[in-house]
Amino acid sequence: MSALPTTQEKTILDATNYKGAPAERSKTGGWSASAMILGGEVMERMTTLGIAVNLVTYLTGTMHLGNAESANVVTNFLGTSFMLCLLGGFLADTFLGRYRTIAIFAAVQATGVAILAMSTKIPSLHPPKCTGDSGGPCERATSKQLTVLYLALYMTALGTGGLKSSVSGFGSDQFDDTDEKERKQMLKFFNWFYFFVSTGSLAAVTVLVYIQDNQGRVWGYGICAVAILVALTVFLSGTKKYRYKKPVGSPLTQIAVVFVAAWRKRRLQPPSDSSFFFHEDYIQSNKQRLPHSNQFRFLDKAAMKDSSGTEAMKNNKWYLTTLTDVEEVKLVLRMLPIWATTIMFWCIHAQMTTFSVSQAVTMDCHIGKTFKIPPASMTVFLIGTILLTVPFYDRFVAPVAKKLLMNPHGLSPLQRVGTGLVFSVLSMVAAAAIEIKRLKEARSHGLVHTPHSKIPMTVFWLVPQFFLVGVGEAFMYMGQLDFFLRECPKGMKTMSTGLFLSTLALGFFFSSLLVSIVNKLTAHGKPWLADNLNQGKLYDFYWLLALLSAINVVIYFVAAKWYVYKEKRFAEVGIELEEQENVGNFH
Repeated sequence: MSALPTTQEKTILDATNYKGAPAERSKTGGWSASAMILGGEVMERMTTLGIAVNLVTYLTGTMHLGNAESANVVTNFLGTSFMLCLLGGFLADTFLGRYRTIAIFAAVQATGVAILAMSTKIPSLHPPKCTGDSGGPCERATSKQLTVLYLALYMTALGTGGLKSSVSGFGSDQFDDTDEKERKQMLKFFNWFYFFVSTGSLAAVTVLVYIQDNQGRVWGYGICAVAILVALTVFLSGTKKYRYKKPVGSPLTQIAVVFVAAWRKRRLQPPSDSSFFFHEDYIQSNKQRLPHSNQFRFLDKAAMKDSSGTEAMKNNKWYLTTLTDVEEVKLVLRMLPIWATTIMFWCIHAQMTTFSVSQAVTMDCHIGKTFKIPPASMTVFLIGTILLTVPFYDRFVAPVAKKLLMNPHGLSPLQRVGTGLVFSVLSMVAAAAIEIKRLKEARSHGLVHTPHSKIPMTVFWLVPQFFLVGVGEAFMYMGQLDFFLRECPKGMKTMSTGLFLSTLALGFFFSSLLVSIVNKLTAHGKPWLADNLNQGKLYDFYWLLALLSAINVVIYFVAAKWYVYKEKRFAEVGIELEEQENVGNFH
């Protein structure tokens, strides 16, 4: 006769149900709960990309902004969306918890998209159509109209940041990583998570973009608002089914604590003997033991015992922290050169939703004689390439790399990131060459001064630049995520996604900055980023990006050569690296 299950086997030790009682394994979590959460991410991805990928055509065609200004609005919107993930993660980790964060920010996102949809419907919230046979002159949107537009966009960005920061982490919370069976299910959850994100992306750049261009923006954005509301309703309906974990504090707070404590004891001299520090703190805090390192020794002062301090100060974490906390912050600091050199890739990526779409607008978008694809739908080649590259890498590249490099995992994370950066250079070289050909076609057909006329050159000439960026993103995404998950300290796993998403945000912001600088410097001559692309020198902007990306690749290779993986660093001091289930601990 089999023994009855114990209380520990029936409940999850670190999770509760919606009433705050220990979560029962049979009644909470699992696939039924995670499926309701997956729907939220699908709708978020579809909504955000559905707005961003076709926004530049709305800004130039309806709001009558210039190409450079429109590109900056798009990249600032996307950059803000990703940067606000840090705020969402901080609130979830410190105050709200992931469930409340998702619910609140999903409602915020739905409100923002609803305002955007209404602004496209109400005539007073956008300028009148251009007059004249050639589509001009055009009346630029007023400050009032732009204010409503920016309110809608940045409310959407705020909702996106909060939702994106917590949805994958809350999904992983539905599986117990101490149970072998549920740990395997958690791994499958993240595979399905990536699949559903890709599904949402494909729906955005095909169905939604087609509806926006053919049925009207109000329909396209209205569908997004309804989709978010439906997803929120489904999400809330699973309240009784979810497993909840209490907020444990943000790693950003830990970093601040270490720097403040070190600064307050800046006059102390760090000893050469690490016995001056706490050695048992990692046992008490359930953290992984980290060896003392001699880099960034200033931070060691945060863990030094100061005999001159008062008893209250000695018990204050902002004055005395632990050696483990200090070494965890050092690990993050060592990752920063790699982090910084991956930003440029996402600056290149930003061009696929801005100037590449503007190029497509000027070209022949017909397939056959009747069907016409929306210019923004060219992004489908980028997404399709990503989906094809990932299995191609697993089936063909990884086995060859295992044999050649004697690495059981194929290419290392840093090698994959480097490959992605090289493809970013190639993509801008291809983009510059294709733009030169596009301008030659415009000149040969006398279309330089007619911006609204279509150049008799098929839009599929743009496929190579989308393809190369797509291949680069597949390597970059896999490499970055693997690197940050593997190298972040066990006690700061929530930092991994924050670091990853911040590179996207800063890449988009850097694109905006670069566009503004180039636009200002070339304004008095022949502008590179003219409102009429046929009169500009967009190819020079692409050449500039190729050059900056090439320089960045060289810097990256130096940083990658300098970097020592955590596993190797631990092995050198005789500490066995604990096997960690990373996927369950990031946002």
